[in-house]
Amino acid sequence: MMEHNLTSPPGSRKRRKRVGRGDAAGQGSTAGRGMKGQKSRSGRGVRPGFEGGQLPLIKGLPMKRGFTNIFKKRYLLVKVEDLNIFPVDSEVTPEKLLEMGVVRSLKYPVKILGNGELSVALKVSAHRFTRPSLDKIEAAGGTAEAI
Repeated sequence: MMEHNLTSPPGSRKRRKRVGRGDAAGQGSTAGRGMKGQKSRSGRGVRPGFEGGQLPLIKGLPMKRGFTNIFKKRYLLVKVEDLNIFPVDSEVTPEKLLEMGVVRSLKYPVKILGNGELSVALKVSAHRFTRPSLDKIEAAGGTAEAI
């Protein structure tokens, strides 16, 4: 079999429907657009969400449209167990976390969370700490300092 002998199987390729080409063609007259009205005319249709002048549903449901709190404080979250990669008695700062690949950028302040266990004593400097993370850092023999 050669490339020029290949054909698609019967029924796999359908001819496009040519609307508005006379009644004998099956889609003549109204061309499948129904009778009268804005949606049957050329230049067709209304914008998405338009409900004929009635107050659109989306305007009546503000909670569905979304809201951005401009005062929200965002943090880079680091788990206590992620600090186990540092050697004993080393100093952990946001810059060192970036260097070691624990965080991707320093766009936001760093917050240490209490997930997991810490097995090395470290001097940790971050912007915020949760209560469990402070307890775990001190239990491992390290210190925590808020920047």
